Amino acid sequence: MTRLADDCFTAPDAVLSVEAAAALIAGQVPVVAGPETVPLAQGDGRVAAADVIAAHALPPFDNSAVDGYALRTRDLAPDGPTRLPVAGRLPAGTAPAVLAPGTACRIFTGAPIPAGADAVVMQEDARPGDGFVTVPPGLVPGANRRRAGEDLPAGAVVIPAGRRLGPADLALAAAAGHGSLVVRRRLRVALFSTGDELREPGTPLGPGAIADSNRVLLAALLRRLGAAVSDLGILRDDPAALPGRLRAAARDHDVVLTSGGVSVGEEDHVKAAVAATGRLTLWRVAIKPGRPLAVGGIGEAAFVGLPGNPVAAYVTLLVVVRPLLARLAGEDYRPPPPQMVRAAFCHDKRAGRREYLRVGLRRAGDGAVEAVLGPSSGSGALAALAGSDGLADLPEAASAVREGDPVAVYPHALLW
Repeated sequence: MTRLADDCFTAPDAVLSVEAAAALIAGQVPVVAGPETVPLAQGDGRVAAADVIAAHALPPFDNSAVDGYALRTRDLAPDGPTRLPVAGRLPAGTAPAVLAPGTACRIFTGAPIPAGADAVVMQEDARPGDGFVTVPPGLVPGANRRRAGEDLPAGAVVIPAGRRLGPADLALAAAAGHGSLVVRRRLRVALFSTGDELREPGTPLGPGAIADSNRVLLAALLRRLGAAVSDLGILRDDPAALPGRLRAAARDHDVVLTSGGVSVGEEDHVKAAVAATGRLTLWRVAIKPGRPLAVGGIGEAAFVGLPGNPVAAYVTLLVVVRPLLARLAGEDYRPPPPQMVRAAFCHDKRAGRREYLRVGLRRAGDGAVEAVLGPSSGSGALAALAGSDGLADLPEAASAVREGDPVAVYPHALLW
């Protein structure tokens, strides 16, 4: 495992914008996930560790784009139908043939174009009968013909290193001659929740207790981001035990990620535990919801301490911490472009701070897409998060949003 430098996390004293904080965090760490080779079928969601090169041209040979008849356009009359004898039949998967002048060949989609032919007439436009086919005028050379290499030439970069692979990438790699891929191993993340008030989901709560929803939320998000998650349970508010638990988790993980316990309260012990066992930077980020956020290192692992409120943890992970995880995993990550929609709400905010609101999306009577503000905007309101379609991104310079204003919305699926 690549060791993080002791000074890899440093930050200025000033409050940082979301973009500056994300860039600073991600820019100070090395890639820690090494390469491994996996079968193509196991590549979905993995990060390419090397450029994938086309082993052959795509398509590998000239072939028919339709079911029809291959022919030579020079054999066609320019101003009327032409009747040609059908000299053969070429289904997909057959060896290339040679077309004799003055004849046509029955051909099917994907079959190799016979030598001498320069076009294919669609079967819907042809009139077959008695071993002949009648072709209308107007067919031009190259019609309904897919050229070898018109999609990709042999030796081209099919997939660049650093891309997180999706289904279309895997299909492209298969078509270009690959049965396996060199990918980055999954980033190993140790996940804790913190707090004496937390109980495992589904167990009796008791006085003053709440179910631990953060670990469920964060584990699902991290797995969608391609990480291998070790769910290490709940860290109790025990200052003596916390450093040892964190050190143990750091030994065989790339990242130790917690939620809660990094604020300035008397019962927020995680911050002190990390400072005692590793190194800690408290990041001052102008974001709502999302404070507090702690970043640092424990041994050879990075440490991230997210806020305890679930919506704040959700927003901070996906907006600020996502680039850090991508960098460690070797992913060439670029934030997705938002969807610009019309606000169907009014909202006042503090200028100088980025704010993310949970919104629903609907189609208005005039056909425009509108963002609708949910009934609750508190950072602990999970029902509003689960019932929303995305996050409305209100920039630092804005002090208000009024009904009818354009607003940028990130649908949740874009952020995962």
